[in-house]
Amino acid sequence: MPVPEIKEIRTIAKSRFFRIEEMDLEFANGVERTYERLPGSGTPAVMVVPVTEAGELLLIREYAAGFHEIQLTLVKGAAESGESLEEAANRELKEEVGFGAKSLQFIRKLNLAPGHMGFTINVFLAQGLYPEQLPGDEPEPPEVVRWPMARFDELISSDDFREARAIAALCLVRQHLDSTGGN
Repeated sequence: MPVPEIKEIRTIAKSRFFRIEEMDLEFANGVERTYERLPGSGTPAVMVVPVTEAGELLLIREYAAGFHEIQLTLVKGAAESGESLEEAANRELKEEVGFGAKSLQFIRKLNLAPGHMGFTINVFLAQGLYPEQLPGDEPEPPEVVRWPMARFDELISSDDFREARAIAALCLVRQHLDSTGGN
């Protein structure tokens, strides 16, 4: 199936974080439609699954503006200019949970709502954790929650933990660890 031809793209709204575009498209069968999208910003993002030597996940509770509530989730954030994904993952760990990682392993890139958004997040497994704190950019420091990997299924089914990309990241990391004989 061929990708539709873009006839025109217009920016219809812009904020300091997002741009909304209208795209006039023509499909291979001649049908024309206008789509709205949030195109990617060009700034890569990371989501980190930190696992301690004791087999615990380091989760965070932080404010989620989209729902105006505090949610249990994973460490995440955008890479800064000139920073590799690994460097961004390690920096976010230090800012949000107060640990660095001796080992950061790329697991997978995930698309977020690809029908309307051009955003991706890069999932990393962090191991070999050591204490190191960096100042974060959150208005309040996130609460760190230690969760045993042995209670993985309980976490996935918990009403407190419902961010789809965090659930996907955990499932991918568990699959990776099971296949490599890790925690």
